[in-house]
Amino acid sequence: MIRFASVYKDYPKGAALKNVSLHIAKGEFVFLTGHSGAGKSTILKLVYGELRPTAGDVRVSGFSIGDLSPHDLPRLRRRLGVVFQDFRLLDDRTAEENVAFAMEVTGARADSIPAKVMRVLTQVGLAAKASAYPPELSGGEQQRVAIARALVNDPTILVADEPTGNLDERATRGVFQLIREINAGGTAVVMATHDLDLVRQTTYRTVELREGGVVFDSGVDEGSDTTEGLE
Repeated sequence: MIRFASVYKDYPKGAALKNVSLHIAKGEFVFLTGHSGAGKSTILKLVYGELRPTAGDVRVSGFSIGDLSPHDLPRLRRRLGVVFQDFRLLDDRTAEENVAFAMEVTGARADSIPAKVMRVLTQVGLAAKASAYPPELSGGEQQRVAIARALVNDPTILVADEPTGNLDERATRGVFQLIREINAGGTAVVMATHDLDLVRQTTYRTVELREGGVVFDSGVDEGSDTTEGLE
């Protein structure tokens, strides 16, 4: 479903990724860990096509990221849901309208939008807040709206970049449980996080990055402690 083969990514100030190879299977849950600047966000941006590799091959749901055409990029993104640390909601639109917007930009039929929007808002526990604007919602509720927006087009992969980074402990637990439930429904999840308490709560695969390279992968190092080296 996601495959990196000897991937390098260079920025003007230096290399962000160095010879990264990994494979993420359908329905898998994978944590990306590592200090700031280790390469976590770069990997995610390559997955959803915001960046192209400098060298090597990145394939996502059958698309080669390095060869994506302007026509293919929206087709790829319809298969992905993306959740960010800072929510990225439109403050002048209600929760319902923020989620609907994700369908509108993909050309969904107008008559199909309201029912799907309410379905995902119900899924994330926010049907009662459909008419609320983001400033009227707590941080955890805003992140749930962002997750609903990511889910409304029925993605096969959910990409989450520090989705609990701006939340308190209670909201973090709720959002993380929601993401786990989404994965249990068959959606692959790739989640970058600094929160090692979340990592230690589960037996999900953990990939640790350091200075642009993979230094630990519990999916490869079978039998290893998944938190080894994560201090």
